Amino acid sequence: MQLEILNIKGEKTGRTVELPEDIFGVEPNDHVIYLAVKQHLAAQRQGTHKVKTRAEVHGASRKLHKQKGTGGSRKGNIRNPLYKGGGTIFGPKPHAYTFKLNRKVKDLAKISALSYKAKENAIIVVEDIVMNAPKTKEITNMMRALQVAEKKVIIVLPEYHDNVYLSSRNIPNITSTLLADINTYDVMNADVLVITENAAKIFADNEMVEA
Repeated sequence: MQLEILNIKGEKTGRTVELPEDIFGVEPNDHVIYLAVKQHLAAQRQGTHKVKTRAEVHGASRKLHKQKGTGGSRKGNIRNPLYKGGGTIFGPKPHAYTFKLNRKVKDLAKISALSYKAKENAIIVVEDIVMNAPKTKEITNMMRALQVAEKKVIIVLPEYHDNVYLSSRNIPNITSTLLADINTYDVMNADVLVITENAAKIFADNEMVEA
């Protein structure tokens, strides 16, 4: 898959980059994408939900009345779950929602997500972004020049760039991330991937970064 390299003004530079077919041209596997997205979202859950059982609520432990001879039903103490203020039966307890996926499954999911973006022509390669100071306006102008200002965009960088991160973090629909940190959820959640030239060359060298 060959793509033109654009500058930050959205103009062609005359250079191209060849993205490997074994990453951007495979037949996407929807099920592994589902598993990877499910794992990502599950990991975001805190799992701190908690209710009190009859052993934990406030109340005396004495038996309300004798077992037999009252004409009423048998009763234990006031903390019985059937009474107001009593404990909860089978309520939620704190636990983690995370689960494990094999490395090959996660890699296939990420490759499938990238292949979807390639099929949708939703990948743009731009020359490396150089910023001497954080300026949100520069990132906004670049997105307008690339005609993706109204879309969800991920800027993929080969290494951390403080000024790019600071410039893009205040724009609601734009996220900057490292190539090493890119994941299936972020790719599928974005409308467009804006990949810098050096990050694209890592792909071109077939150095798929595991995540």
